[in-house]
Amino acid sequence: MTPKTTLTAMIAAAIAATTGLVALPALAHQHGHHANAAPNIVETAVSTGVHNTLVAAVKAAGLVDTLSSPGPFTVFAPTDAGFAKLPEGTVATLVKPENKGTLTTILTYHAVAGKVTSGDLVKLINAGGGKASITTVAGATLTARLSGDTIVITDAKGGVTAVTKADVMTSNGVIHVTDGVFLPA
Repeated sequence: MTPKTTLTAMIAAAIAATTGLVALPALAHQHGHHANAAPNIVETAVSTGVHNTLVAAVKAAGLVDTLSSPGPFTVFAPTDAGFAKLPEGTVATLVKPENKGTLTTILTYHAVAGKVTSGDLVKLINAGGGKASITTVAGATLTARLSGDTIVITDAKGGVTAVTKADVMTSNGVIHVTDGVFLPA
């Protein structure tokens, strides 16, 4: 079994095990939220209905407070379907307490310090002759390119993931929804 296969299997299992637990606190939290305050990155992810795995992983990694802080952050947020592309059992394994370090590394590989909009990314890609290197909070690099009008991100393992929805603005940054999970080297 490759490291990617193991990781994916862990993520999938962890998500499956925690998805039911995520919905109740999210509902309780939304009722207490001020109607006029913009939600932060975590609150936004909780509200989409397609980021349950990501939210469960963020909770398991202990990153809720970090991603709820003023930031700003740019987060590339894989959908549940994106996590499902990982080998079976990866998520479940990753959310185990003994794998918190690995999970944290993977999740921080999806975050960039500062607010980087899709317009900013396109400018960087054009200035870079068709590609831009992005340094993540984990200290690793992602490469952004354009495929038609779509921003695609290549991770350290060579995996290519598309931004399916860009510029979801939050109180502490911006979310770009992706159709896959970035894997660090």
